[in-house]
Amino acid sequence: MGSERRTAMVAGVLFLVTEVAAIAGAALYRPLLGAAEPVIVPGADTRAFLGALCEVVLAAAVVGTGVALYPVLRRRGEAIALGYVCGRLMEAAVIAVGIVGVLALVTLRQGPAGAPGTGAAPLAAADRALVAVHDWTFLLGPNVALGMNTLLLAYLMYRSRLVPRFIAVLGLVGGALICASATAVLFGLYEQVSVPGSLAALPVFAWEVSLAVRLIAKGFDAPAAAAPTDARTFAAVAAAH
Repeated sequence: MGSERRTAMVAGVLFLVTEVAAIAGAALYRPLLGAAEPVIVPGADTRAFLGALCEVVLAAAVVGTGVALYPVLRRRGEAIALGYVCGRLMEAAVIAVGIVGVLALVTLRQGPAGAPGTGAAPLAAADRALVAVHDWTFLLGPNVALGMNTLLLAYLMYRSRLVPRFIAVLGLVGGALICASATAVLFGLYEQVSVPGSLAALPVFAWEVSLAVRLIAKGFDAPAAAAPTDARTFAAVAAAH
């Protein structure tokens, strides 16, 4: 197995890990972030810790995709490849901030002030602030940063033909759509966790899954050999024969 084939398989597996970890983390967080009162409901703290663990895995896999793909991508466009790695690092950093916010929220609700019936206004304000921190990082990381990173990678894949064109086009559409959706959420047109927000995220989800399957199953496409086009090349070929 060649080095590029191994790189493709590793990157494909990491893309699948990001999808599984992101979905699992969001599902596990819901009982904590969606609680109407600043009180831990039974089992929500454990689920929050598991969700945080999933997002740690997510952040590591996000960085891993950039690092794994860089040796291949830089031969097709070094500036874009470097931008993609830096973008993935930024995306992981934003996710990490969200993890800290959720863990701080668990600590706050487990403390004496989080007991049922306290109704402490400072606790409620801090609770809402930490939930807002997670919500904003969820918007800026897995939406804005993800969208920009998707556009960079899909453009380079499209230009270099490392994968079939339809997969790269799906990434270009998905990246642009999720960035547009994040902008709409930013200006209050609709909630991030809503039907429009979910629909806008579907193309980028399909892009990452289809890219992952392609990389694992077949790897990168070999670049097409350049055909001789100018008169000198034709003359050299004719002279050689």
